[in-house]
Amino acid sequence: MTVAFQGELGAYSEEAVRRVYPDADLVPCTTFVDAFEAVADGAADRAVLPIENSLFGSVHVNYDHLRSYDVTIIGEVQVRIRHCLMAPDGATMDSIRCVRSHPQAIGQCRQSLRELTPEARTEPASDTAGAAREVAEQGDMSVAAIASRRAAERYGLTVVAERIEDNPQNYTRFLVLADADDDATPIGSDDAPFKTSIVFALRENVPGALFKSLAVFALRDLDLEKIESRPLVGAPGRYLFYLDVRGRASDRSLERAFDNLREVATDLRVLGSYRASQIESSDGPIK
Repeated sequence: MTVAFQGELGAYSEEAVRRVYPDADLVPCTTFVDAFEAVADGAADRAVLPIENSLFGSVHVNYDHLRSYDVTIIGEVQVRIRHCLMAPDGATMDSIRCVRSHPQAIGQCRQSLRELTPEARTEPASDTAGAAREVAEQGDMSVAAIASRRAAERYGLTVVAERIEDNPQNYTRFLVLADADDDATPIGSDDAPFKTSIVFALRENVPGALFKSLAVFALRDLDLEKIESRPLVGAPGRYLFYLDVRGRASDRSLERAFDNLREVATDLRVLGSYRASQIESSDGPIK
């Protein structure tokens, strides 16, 4: 099994891969597009990519890629994100003038950074582990990175502060992707409920159209877990809607809902049916 992920070794995405496929051969990718293409082109069997963080919101570009590439969602995994501030040996909090990391990680630590390093500027990087590697190679005690403890150990950095995320309930939801032509079995616990992800556009942007599209689920007591909108490229003022709904696409109630949805929507596509994951907290599972 080969599994693609965005970032370098030591990234949180590597941890997500190991949660699902502990013995897989890793395929680190520079960009999200590279990871999507690796699965779609057969260079990797699977990809594990972030879609949402509990503190900083959705990874919007990956919603766009889900529609653009011929892939299917076969699972998800929730990873607790514990950020560390790390720098070359000898650095102190007072010496740090620049903090480098992925924009998502910086956003998840905004308040902590204001308190810990109020004079330091932030610099975006392509991924957390890549930022750690760059800081280690640069060797400048005024430059630090936000990444995992695993990244600090891999690249020989000193952890100056740990658990600097603004809220301890900091989780990133990762999707497990396979090629759409791969008849892959959904992964996850056998007793976990199914959820189905879809995307569609409204046929007409008229009053009540979005309400009617959502009503097809409410009328059948189907639980909508999430709705996300993205601009429809080439059609200003129109949007794509991504929905997560409890149930399997082959369930009769969902099939009938999709049939009704097509009356008011166009370009309806099922992105995948898969087992929902649980979030584990220190006090037990969060359903």
